[in-house]
Amino acid sequence: MKSGMAAILPFDLSRALPLDFSATNPDLLPDSGLDLTNTALFSAYVFGKLQAAGAQVGIGGYNEHRVIYRRSAHFGDVQAEPREIHLGIDLWAEAGTPVYAPKAGVVHSFADNANFGDYGPTIILQHDVEGAPVFSLYGHLSRASLEGLYEGKVFNAGDKLAEIGPFPENGDWPPHLHFQLMTDMLGHRGDFPGVCSLTDRARFLQLCPDPAGWL
Repeated sequence: MKSGMAAILPFDLSRALPLDFSATNPDLLPDSGLDLTNTALFSAYVFGKLQAAGAQVGIGGYNEHRVIYRRSAHFGDVQAEPREIHLGIDLWAEAGTPVYAPKAGVVHSFADNANFGDYGPTIILQHDVEGAPVFSLYGHLSRASLEGLYEGKVFNAGDKLAEIGPFPENGDWPPHLHFQLMTDMLGHRGDFPGVCSLTDRARFLQLCPDPAGWL
């Protein structure tokens, strides 16, 4: 692990189970019978995969062209190009799992993005990386994770930041952490696109570098 970095979850992520949510996964085809709009069934699918593999956590998603966002109108409508390119890494683990700050920083902003399929409770930290600001986003948290927060609050690497939230308060997703880096907040506070369209892919991947090195 890099100097000044800490584990983000209390698991060995080198043993995490990769999970595929692209169209190449036959479990997600329309005729598979898996109703992704039913969060309880979706959650049973995810944690069934983890249990079958003997894994505590699932991982994946950066730059993945996903089909699971079709469950929610939040990611597109008939008049716009849908957003299906995932800009962060997902860590699928049980609700209540603690989330630790991977690097020292301060609270930039936070919000409860409560739309169906959105982030739910969200925290964004601001870090200094070689003299330049880098922002880290933690989505799908518990509502209790926002209690006592204020902008500018300091977190050292390894400090407990939050907990993974249960559905429906986590944006109505199977419990997981969405972790994403941004080099420019583009004026957003408490929120930032975690998914983009194919047209915007190159632009957003430049703004949102692969966060794997922070894990």
